[in-house]
Amino acid sequence: MPDRPLLLERVTDLEPPFRALVVTVVHDPRDARIWFRQIRALLQAGWQVTYAAPFTEKAQVSTAGLSPAERDRLRLVDLPRAYQRVRIRADLRARAVMRRHAPGHDVVLVHDPELLLATAGMDVPGLVWDVHEDPAGAFATKDWIPRQLRGMVSREWRRMESVVEDRHPLILAEWAYRDRFEHPHPVVPNAVNVPDTREPNGTDRVVCLGSVTRARGGHMLAEIGQRLHDETEGATTLEVIGPCHDHGIRSDLERAQEAGHLVWRGFMPSNEALARLRGALAGLVLLHDSPNYRVSMPTKLMEYCAHGVPVITTPLALAAKQVRTHRTGVVVPYDDAETTVDAIVGLAEAPEVVDEMAANGYELARREYDWQRWAPTFVELMEEHARARRGQDVRALASAAAS
Repeated sequence: MPDRPLLLERVTDLEPPFRALVVTVVHDPRDARIWFRQIRALLQAGWQVTYAAPFTEKAQVSTAGLSPAERDRLRLVDLPRAYQRVRIRADLRARAVMRRHAPGHDVVLVHDPELLLATAGMDVPGLVWDVHEDPAGAFATKDWIPRQLRGMVSREWRRMESVVEDRHPLILAEWAYRDRFEHPHPVVPNAVNVPDTREPNGTDRVVCLGSVTRARGGHMLAEIGQRLHDETEGATTLEVIGPCHDHGIRSDLERAQEAGHLVWRGFMPSNEALARLRGALAGLVLLHDSPNYRVSMPTKLMEYCAHGVPVITTPLALAAKQVRTHRTGVVVPYDDAETTVDAIVGLAEAPEVVDEMAANGYELARREYDWQRWAPTFVELMEEHARARRGQDVRALASAAAS
């Protein structure tokens, strides 16, 4: 599906183009929030963007959806990838890139909490932290951190967050994140691009979109695929879309695919992955009850709704409230493959219920989750930070001249 143009206009043509340096060493360069939403919104608004990310070690980005003028305003800088305990090289390289390139940009937008640590002792004018995770909560699920150290690391991170917010502007991806900070910060939620229309739902596919991890219920997918295959005699298939770096779960998925119990497509760029949702019977959100997920509305839930797909979710507070209040799907217990399959089979046998849930979710997404609504807010925030940075530069020049 081609992207709809965003209706974004510069406030004045008298200003030179704003310039943003966007940096990540953790996220896939094709991350939906970073690449498909924020960077494209800035380019469409006339910004010059330097995007520093792990292109060689992780993936290249396709500029096919950009206009020639937007491609001319985009520069890519390769960084090493940070993963598990292999992080120092990436952090040091990111530090060097920011030291070199930050002075030529109005805003330095960082997406990884560790990049805040990488800038320790540096003066990075215009640095803005885009907060789209809860690191302290996530540490509890990180196998690469020794279990006995996770509590201490979480507490130290909370203390560091209070220091960071006194030094740099923040943009939050969740309203619930406001409770973590002492001062108010603007929210640009993880909105999604909502298609102009929705397709009728079939019964042949159930989708599970996103990185496959134990914390996201990935260890149940092979069992769900087998049970669903047996219950429906192969009429309904589980389609898994996302990478998996857990060797045990990966082996289970490969065996299940060889047996014909599911289809595992691995990583797909956001636009291609989202296109696979259209027409599915339901979408799975099987997150565990971990601190990082308790305060977040799952982005995958919004994406299912946006594409007219009923949601089957575990009872995380925000997700369950949305599903029950707006009747957009079904809530199932944590870690329960059998009940999840029963819910899928129940939907397959009730097409009128599926259509109602799909319509409810689609209309909710158009009202509240559409990136077309939030993109101007994001660009306006970035312009405010850019003008503040330029104002600082003018005052510094005036002070130097006066002395």
